[in-house]
Amino acid sequence: MQAHKKITKEAIELLKNLIETPSFSSEEEQTAAYIEQWFQTHDIAFQRTKNNVWAVNKYFDNNKPTLLLNSHHDTVKPNNGYTKNPFTAIVEDGKLYGLGSNDAGGCLVSLMATFTHFYQQKNLKYNLVLVASAEEETSGENGLHSMLSVIPKIDVAIVGEPTLMNLAIAEKGLVVFDAMVKGTPSHAAHPNANNAIYNCIEVLQWFQEYQFKKTSKTLGDVKMTVTQINAGKQHNAVPSEVKLVVDVRVNDKYSNQEIVAILQEESPCDSITPRGIKLNSSSIPLEHELVQAGISLGRETYGSPTLSDQSVLSCPSLKLGPGDSTRSHSADEFIYIKEIEEGIKIYIQLLEKIVSHETLGQRNYN
Repeated sequence: MQAHKKITKEAIELLKNLIETPSFSSEEEQTAAYIEQWFQTHDIAFQRTKNNVWAVNKYFDNNKPTLLLNSHHDTVKPNNGYTKNPFTAIVEDGKLYGLGSNDAGGCLVSLMATFTHFYQQKNLKYNLVLVASAEEETSGENGLHSMLSVIPKIDVAIVGEPTLMNLAIAEKGLVVFDAMVKGTPSHAAHPNANNAIYNCIEVLQWFQEYQFKKTSKTLGDVKMTVTQINAGKQHNAVPSEVKLVVDVRVNDKYSNQEIVAILQEESPCDSITPRGIKLNSSSIPLEHELVQAGISLGRETYGSPTLSDQSVLSCPSLKLGPGDSTRSHSADEFIYIKEIEEGIKIYIQLLEKIVSHETLGQRNYN
């Protein structure tokens, strides 16, 4: 129990250091250095690939399946609504304030503490790989996706994102489209029956009303939203085209490529082009032992509408972590200290059920 309290305290101190070290996507050099220090302090062999820091358990065995523990140490930039310094770790009323505290620093340090707890255990049923990844917030080329060819092959993953320690057993994918509606350019003073902006009215209505046929039990419907519109440069000229940006959140009943094919065939736009299709929906079967272990600990299951590094994984994956997703990217972001304490406790209890030959009754986590 004392070891558990000690590592929890160290994890919270690490989070404070991460908060006070700016780490915008692709600029995570200094937070990566703090993560390296953690491994050095705990005598854990590790490697660093760009700003991704990773390690495997001491008794890694190629003949065993491998479980990935992943969360990210990059952040978005602070918004203008902050009333506290986003780069100062402030503890008030049981809350730890600071940029990245909730998304996803609390998850990361909790997973690091959990990995450290298991690092030297022999005869684990799963290998463990921990990746503290970069560039999650921008889905960058040098983030987790780039690590999949570097780390050992993984069979299942826990991705640390704030879920109130409930089990996100599915997550929507994302495809962003650039669309165009064309018309005839003209002087505003002359008649024009082919005004691109007016043509856009029918197109916008189509996007608003369109329903994809397949509904997911876990993730619900595909959600399609026009999020940007741009046309025209001066008041007296009718533009030749209107540009739209369309955000599509994809459930697990469709591949991203299927969504592209449907919209390119059915949408009334003159053109519609995906920016990329790699951010796929993800899921893990309800009957998977990892999910069942979580359920046995009283955790609820749900489908997540938000995107994470799960989208680049091809194996079954579970999103799970301390903190609340609704606080992410908000002003005066915070996580409760007790959420980190609970997060580490539940992570360890969860993994004890599936990776360790010890029983929970042999340990006390209170």
